[in-house]
Amino acid sequence: MSHYEASIREPLVLGDKSYHDITEDIAKPIEGKANKNWYMAFYISLAAMLWGFGCIFYTVGTGIGVWGLNKNIGWAWDITNFVWWVGIGHAGTLISAVLLLFRQKWRMAINRSAEAMTIFAVFQAGLFPIIHMGRPWNAYWVLPIPNQFGPLWVNFNSPLLWDVFAISTYLSVSLVFWWTGLLPDFAMIRDRAVKPFQKKIYALLSFGWSGRAKDWQRFEEVSLVLAGLATPLVLSVHTIVSMDFATSINPGWHSTIFPPYFVAGAIFSGFAMVQTLLGIMRKVTNMEDYITRMHVEYMNIVIILTGGIVAVAYATEFFIAWYTGSPYENYTYLSVGAATGPYAWAFYSLLFFNILTPQILWFKKVRRSFIWSFIISIFINIGMWFERFDIIAIVLSKGHLPSTWWRFEPTFVDVGIFIGTIGFFFVLFLLYARTFPVIAQAEVKTILKSSGEFYKKRSEQGIPTKPAIVVLNVENGKENSDKNLNG
Repeated sequence: MSHYEASIREPLVLGDKSYHDITEDIAKPIEGKANKNWYMAFYISLAAMLWGFGCIFYTVGTGIGVWGLNKNIGWAWDITNFVWWVGIGHAGTLISAVLLLFRQKWRMAINRSAEAMTIFAVFQAGLFPIIHMGRPWNAYWVLPIPNQFGPLWVNFNSPLLWDVFAISTYLSVSLVFWWTGLLPDFAMIRDRAVKPFQKKIYALLSFGWSGRAKDWQRFEEVSLVLAGLATPLVLSVHTIVSMDFATSINPGWHSTIFPPYFVAGAIFSGFAMVQTLLGIMRKVTNMEDYITRMHVEYMNIVIILTGGIVAVAYATEFFIAWYTGSPYENYTYLSVGAATGPYAWAFYSLLFFNILTPQILWFKKVRRSFIWSFIISIFINIGMWFERFDIIAIVLSKGHLPSTWWRFEPTFVDVGIFIGTIGFFFVLFLLYARTFPVIAQAEVKTILKSSGEFYKKRSEQGIPTKPAIVVLNVENGKENSDKNLNG
């Protein structure tokens, strides 16, 4: 029995790994050639991104009229996508920060992907309000710049303005948190680099990391402070996004449940997207030994929990609509609005993908399956997109006056821009996987003795693990460190 951890737990690092093997495996995607899976995923993503950029240029050149908006629905597809991307972006840093604060070992293999997802998802979210302005070159008008505009100030009472502040603050903290975690890995690539240019680039990126005890002490302190900052920021940011809707007087939006409901939905969709990315990451970077069934199962357990919270929020929303006795709320939710109206297909898609699909994860075989986890995670993100679409399109299509009733139907430009942002997101993610270490090698090494398959087997058999041996070859003047002399 190991004194590090109960033997009943499965290993988090598979294979007969030594410290040197971990370094080699994590550096390989950066130093070597990409595999076929990476090229296939990259070219598909690049094609989607280029199509989306073409649609954006067409929109800016021709006008917002090329979207499916009308006199009653000024928000639709674009704001749906904005909220969807912000929601996905929220869980990444939250997962990493909370698991760091609780000292969870299974965090080591997934935290880097989750943090990168946050950065790239917020980039996509930021595109939509700027394009929606119609004149993206005037985007800086949302900033309070009194010297430039004189008496023309932004409306500080508007949650739309606080969206800008909250999301930019969250992006800044997430970026610093992500970059801080990368410093030891950049230094590892710097020290291994052969090409002078590559060595200079990674030397700059690593900010002079030397690996001294003082460096690690500061690293730990900064990581904890940023994790502590990022956790409440997640709650505040999506609360403010929800207030874009909750502070209006539209039936179906004017609801106090929106802030916790949006936060729970954001964490739910964010965990699902991390699950999607882990499925792709395992294949494009050959990290099957580090992203294991245990990681997938733990993620799925959280998805079951957050999915339950979202289901309760849906039930509460309908109960409040009925309990208030407001004919407008009743109409929006229970009559022509969601359940039986022209958007009923979107409403029932939402229920199927968000409430029924996650229930399959109660079965252990499904919960531990890479393929099923990947498919269910995609279904959940489709369902969360429908949730945002239902909130926006159903409410706006049925105003107080029947003369303003109008259906929203997206055009090919709407669809193209959305697909383009998905492509852009995966292009950034795949390029990051080829230039940045996708797993924190120093952190994985800290759990090797307690959670590595090789060490767990030996401890269960009662065989003591030997310390690493360093052999000095005096004749050649070389130091030969063992690759795997621990057994």
